Amino acid sequence: MVRAGSGGKGRGEWSIQELAKAAGTTSRTLRHYGELGLLPPSRIGTNGYRYYDQDSLVRLQRILLLRELGLGLPVIAEVLAGEQDAAAALRAHLDLLRQEQDRIARLIASVHTTLRKTEAGEPLMADEVFDGFDHTQYKDEVIERWGKDAYEQGDRWWRSLGEAEKQEFLRTQIDIAADYGKAHRAGLAPGSAEVLAITQRHYDWVTIGWQGKCPNRDYFTNLGEMYVADPRFGVNYDKHGPGTAEFVRDAMRAYAETHLS
Repeated sequence: MVRAGSGGKGRGEWSIQELAKAAGTTSRTLRHYGELGLLPPSRIGTNGYRYYDQDSLVRLQRILLLRELGLGLPVIAEVLAGEQDAAAALRAHLDLLRQEQDRIARLIASVHTTLRKTEAGEPLMADEVFDGFDHTQYKDEVIERWGKDAYEQGDRWWRSLGEAEKQEFLRTQIDIAADYGKAHRAGLAPGSAEVLAITQRHYDWVTIGWQGKCPNRDYFTNLGEMYVADPRFGVNYDKHGPGTAEFVRDAMRAYAETHLS
């Protein structure tokens, strides 16, 4: 978020470079916000430089928060257009932060519980494991990658599962990830028979999530690439050792090249 004490040299005014530095963003991004009408400069100097006042700081803080919450720029523009009272906007801003704080606290507690029970060999409860998670938060991303039908079918399938089925599905993924980690630490090649056997289990697990449809070579390979490109997914493997996500990607590619069409 924007640090009000950064830049400005006590003038209560910031150049575009100073504001970008304080906000941890770029001058190009701020100019883009200005072109969209989200963040117009409070004045433009005779030299053509853009300057921003304290109201601009508050407005940029609001924009960055809404971006962190996953809102697109057109939606943010609508939200800001409907806000006339700066104090009311800040209170709404604070409420959202508190909601996010509560959600993150629940996520931390959920992971702690899962870790403790996994290490102790205790049974997992789906409500505990998924507390704080919102499986719909990636809805737009899934639709963009694989289409609306893929998201809706997956969503219906997940909601149809009972608690025991969700536990089994989660446990299978945890076991597969752990076995990949062991294989990687043992120095096995991604295309070795031992690793391909793990990858076969992985493929079968993905197929379950696809409601029995068999992913083709391109889908399975691209899924492996996503594990490396997106840290939200890669962390599930890299927690078993640095480089495990890349190892999994290579194993999935090797499996796809030899087993899929």
